[in-house]
Amino acid sequence: MKRREFITLIGGTAAAWPLAARAQSAYRIGVLETTSAALNAANFDALRQGLRQHGYIEGQNLVIEYRSADGRAERFPDLAAELVRLNVDLIVTRGTPAIFAAKNATKTIPVVMAASGDPLGAGVVAGLARPGGNVTGLSAFVTELQAKRLELLREMVPRINRIAALLNMSSPAEPPQWEETKAAARTLAIEPQLLDVRKPEDLGRAFETAIKQRADALVVGINVLTQANRRPIADLATKHRLPAIYASREFVDAGGLVALGVSYPDLYRRAATYVDKILKGAKPVDLPIEQPTKFELTINLKTAKALGLEIPPTLLARADEVIE
Repeated sequence: MKRREFITLIGGTAAAWPLAARAQSAYRIGVLETTSAALNAANFDALRQGLRQHGYIEGQNLVIEYRSADGRAERFPDLAAELVRLNVDLIVTRGTPAIFAAKNATKTIPVVMAASGDPLGAGVVAGLARPGGNVTGLSAFVTELQAKRLELLREMVPRINRIAALLNMSSPAEPPQWEETKAAARTLAIEPQLLDVRKPEDLGRAFETAIKQRADALVVGINVLTQANRRPIADLATKHRLPAIYASREFVDAGGLVALGVSYPDLYRRAATYVDKILKGAKPVDLPIEQPTKFELTINLKTAKALGLEIPPTLLARADEVIE
């Protein structure tokens, strides 16, 4: 009797068994992402490396179903539903909209957050020690670092009087970042300006508004839209001579000036440990949310030169990587 027929015969009660007890030739893992595997290569490769270290090898005992929203958050619900229909054993995902889509699509399939900007503040989980439900994983500490990003920009560009924040306020994780931005700006005697961007065509207009209102610098939120459009955003910042700071080094690799944030590849490698524990029978509700342990300061000197900026030597010395 085939496995799927057997599950149907017993009324689907296999969903309650520990995953390790399910007889199958290979585990099937769904990956629900904001961008394509090519754009997300560093993180996806880190996840696969972590899985290999735990003995999960694609083509042998592992099948990965990768689904990308390609920068369009409205696609997440359908993609999550597709993974559920494929009867995946577990879903790995990143970012609040994708996590909510997976959480809404299934109450039984475990969901591992490779990275979540503010899982507790956004209401993704009930608590850090006891997440509740079928979701667990890692925090990306995005909101908590926002004040430090503004301090770094002030250190690089002492003349800052007004700072623009490029955020997608339709994402549950972004309003807390805007509140943190405003609080940090007040502390530094800087006037904050919100640029709410929700679709690619908003980006050009947002930069025009920033220049019209005389913004001196830019802080860019990390979300579905900005991740998928990181190169155009970096190009627009350089074109308009706006020093910009980002939450992930992938933006600096795309030509951005500076990034301060967690090491996302490190989070993805650590997410593989959650996957392994769950496939061996652990329940998401019993696995606490982990905080990041590795942070990166990345500076692009080529972009600094294009902006006419001279980076202080003390800041260069603190950088984890300087791109020439």
